[in-house]
Amino acid sequence: MIKKNYIIPRSISGILVFLFLCILVFLIVYPLFWILISSFKDYQGIYQDVWGLPDAWHFENYLRAWDRGISQYFVNSVIVTIATLIGVVFVASAASFGIVQIRGRLGNIIFLITMCCMLLSPQVCVLPLFMLLRAFGLNDSYFAMIFPYIAFRLPISIMLIRSFFVGISKELEEAAIIDGASLWKIFTKIYVPLSKPIISTVVIMTVYYAWNEFMFATILVDSSSLRTIPVGLMVFRDGLMTEWGVVMAGMVISCIPLITIYLIMSKSFIRGLTAGSVKG
Repeated sequence: MIKKNYIIPRSISGILVFLFLCILVFLIVYPLFWILISSFKDYQGIYQDVWGLPDAWHFENYLRAWDRGISQYFVNSVIVTIATLIGVVFVASAASFGIVQIRGRLGNIIFLITMCCMLLSPQVCVLPLFMLLRAFGLNDSYFAMIFPYIAFRLPISIMLIRSFFVGISKELEEAAIIDGASLWKIFTKIYVPLSKPIISTVVIMTVYYAWNEFMFATILVDSSSLRTIPVGLMVFRDGLMTEWGVVMAGMVISCIPLITIYLIMSKSFIRGLTAGSVKG
């Protein structure tokens, strides 16, 4: 008996994939759209017509959210995120370059030890970190968040950047050495400019982590004046239980920087992930 192979036409399979992707887009985009619409409603508008458009657009919700504390939380998050980003990008790229320059087994061993740090759970380190920061007098400060953020983002960042560095042609480095270039010039003039896609990936991942981190920001910082966006939104919500429009406005304000950075760097982000996954 001859078995017949039934193949789904490409048009039908393409339609099914398209419908599946549309459902995923709807599940992701609609909650964001609902938060945006709700941020322009008052108390009655949210509870009487949850899914509808606002009858009156309350733009003042954003001004009230900004004046009631979101501005301070926003500034704190910007300071912590920028400091973390600078530290991660500089240390990770320099460490990756150093690992690539170490020939033989020693470089592989150092890289393996660095990757083992990815297995360390942040929750396990909370108490030792708290005691260490208190011993150095750094608790309840910006550094109480910045240093742990940098430490826990370095392993994955080094892995990505090092994987990209391995694929850079050695002929370029050898030509630079013949011309008398130092290792620092080779790093800054050859490796860093060629690594913009993977560095963009590290930038987006680091900003996303530092902007949304909650555990360290809650435990290691006590002062209300140092609260970042995630912790501030929790307090903000508790203080405005009946003013959900203002709370939603605060959430929209907190999302704007991440969405903006991703839209600006999305092409480099995808290109960097693809390059880092096939090299090294």
